[in-house]
Amino acid sequence: MIQIVPLIGLVLLASGLAIAYVVGGAAVLAFIATDRTRFLAILPQQIFSKIDVFALMAMPLFILAGEVMNRGGITRVLINLAMSLVGRLRGGLGHVNVLTSVFFAGISGSAVADSAALSNTLVPAMRERGYKLDYAGAITAASSIIGPIVPPSIVMIFYGALMSTSVTALFMAGIIPGLLLAAALIATNAFFAWRDDHPRLLPAEVPRFFPTLLHALPALMIPLIIVGGIIFGLMTPTEAAAVAVVAAVGAGYFYEGLGLRGLLEALRRTAMLSGAIFMIIAAVSALGYLGALERIPEAIATWVDDMGLGPLQYLLLLNVIFLVAGMVLDIPVALALLVPLLAPVAIAQGADPVHLGIVLSFNLCIGLISPPLGGCLLVVSTVTGLNYWRLARAVLPFLLVQIVVLIVLVQVPEISLWLPRQMGLIGG
Repeated sequence: MIQIVPLIGLVLLASGLAIAYVVGGAAVLAFIATDRTRFLAILPQQIFSKIDVFALMAMPLFILAGEVMNRGGITRVLINLAMSLVGRLRGGLGHVNVLTSVFFAGISGSAVADSAALSNTLVPAMRERGYKLDYAGAITAASSIIGPIVPPSIVMIFYGALMSTSVTALFMAGIIPGLLLAAALIATNAFFAWRDDHPRLLPAEVPRFFPTLLHALPALMIPLIIVGGIIFGLMTPTEAAAVAVVAAVGAGYFYEGLGLRGLLEALRRTAMLSGAIFMIIAAVSALGYLGALERIPEAIATWVDDMGLGPLQYLLLLNVIFLVAGMVLDIPVALALLVPLLAPVAIAQGADPVHLGIVLSFNLCIGLISPPLGGCLLVVSTVTGLNYWRLARAVLPFLLVQIVVLIVLVQVPEISLWLPRQMGLIGG
């Protein structure tokens, strides 16, 4: 009987039912199919124990800060700052695209929000200056995944809550990998700029650096407040998220882009996104409870031992599984479904939970630009009117570069762990 549960789940998913209801319904059916209905009485307690996690309080606050900043006229300010830094280089607008994503990453932590904002602004500007629309859309989608890697990162808050791992350590561990990814994308853009003779910005088009920097300081102060407050122990990530909301509202009013209507819309979007994520956590926690009853993690560990997989081989296998999952599942769903089952085995083999969190978060973010269901590809395609499959083909070189960076992060854990070790957040 248990064999028909996945089939029913696929049918419900194909019907267009929300993923939280599909997973929750499949979990209840699985309890019945395995003759464990008596444990359903304890299920509400299990669900609330997964939601009642202090670290998760930071998530809706960071979502709200990002929504406020996206509606507060910050996009143009950050683009001007990036133009003043790299606009004079060949392929300058491509570099501006990547650098703006780095600035956005420290504010919103959302790849989808980043790709939507830059698709509306930089993609038309790149097209006007002679870039192919395919290329402009591809580099916008590819650079947007820097957002969930550089702190603040909603993905890492989610992982930290699932695995009881320090969110502060995860935030610090994401800085160098995020900058490494940005450097790899800038190098890739430089190659295409040389090969295809992409234009430079004219001197008259490049804003003067110091006035632009001064104007951008209120926006740039927000990531400094977040990261600095956490590093120096002045704030927990949750407190930093609350301060970030206040700072975001202040910056929005400073740039005269945020009105009462925009603030209310940001609150509405935050409630919707947070509610959707918590519904997914609740549904997946039911499935995780059944997995614990059926001792699935122990069965996976036994299988790994029987296969003779060492720590590195298992970590590589884990990355293949997550890459495939990221192509078809939303990041919260993939994290909640797979991390509690597969991550404990890697940690038991000696993997550092912070390094593992960075690798898996980076891995799933690649899924945002991977067909068939890449979220950032869908956003860029919708906003720009570019055919989805043309965009997916154009993004392939950047996708390969990101997979190479992922392999480097897997092979060299110190890239992720060096900074949190220097801050005393993890052991030596």
